[in-house]
Amino acid sequence: MNSIIEKIILYLKMIKFSHSIFALPFAFTGAIIAASGIPSPGQIFWITIAMVGARSGAMGLNRIIDRKIDRANPRTRNRELPTGIIKLSEAVLFTAVSFAVFVFAAYMLNPLCLKLSPVALCVLFIYSYIKRFTWASHFVLGLSLSAAPVGAWIAVRGTFDLEIISIGIAVVFWLAGFDTLYALQDIEFDKSHGLYSIPERFGIKKALISARIFHVIAFLMLVSSGFLFNLGVFYWLGMMVVGGLFIYEHSLVKENDLSRLDMAFFNMNGYISIAVFIFTLLDYVL
Repeated sequence: MNSIIEKIILYLKMIKFSHSIFALPFAFTGAIIAASGIPSPGQIFWITIAMVGARSGAMGLNRIIDRKIDRANPRTRNRELPTGIIKLSEAVLFTAVSFAVFVFAAYMLNPLCLKLSPVALCVLFIYSYIKRFTWASHFVLGLSLSAAPVGAWIAVRGTFDLEIISIGIAVVFWLAGFDTLYALQDIEFDKSHGLYSIPERFGIKKALISARIFHVIAFLMLVSSGFLFNLGVFYWLGMMVVGGLFIYEHSLVKENDLSRLDMAFFNMNGYISIAVFIFTLLDYVL
């Protein structure tokens, strides 16, 4: 029994399950707006299963494709695949099962979710290779995560409607912004191994400016969503909190001091996604 638990923990570490805090709150936000309140228990359940399956499969796929790069990078060489703690065949099986779970959850939600599931899988596959070709990889990752609110909207309504795109765009630029910050720690490695990112292409100073611009755009799109969906006082209180978190996040990272990069990357962006969800929920419930 202990060995099974230990194996599960290893898989959760491999896919950085704790980072689900970035995507899940935005998925629930999209679902709440689509339902104009609380979705049905079945919808909540299958949206959660779809999100967990898609993200687990995406991370597993990325670890498989990047295993040689991870082995060469001092920051990542101790991950589960490079060290052999998890075998390649096990990672492949885990990824295949995760994607199968995602597709089944899409089937359980509605026909449009099922029809669009291959599109989501295609974007996830492309992301794992895109940093080998262009510094715009941050936006492809953002596009993959924007499927959280957009997909949840479709899961609840069964239709794709243009109004949810505003939150999708917000997620694209929010993710691109903090992924640009995350890439700061691998500038020299990326340069020496032919990998692309905004920091590698434009340097630290311009990368920091770019991340700030991306987050301003993300914030403005969240604000526009508030007007578009006629949200109330709790949502606007939430936007004040989110704006403050964005400002604090960027105060943590300076051109000559990247020591608090982890806090800016994980803590602040986790708080941002949760804040958007909680204040949207409060707005509809109260």
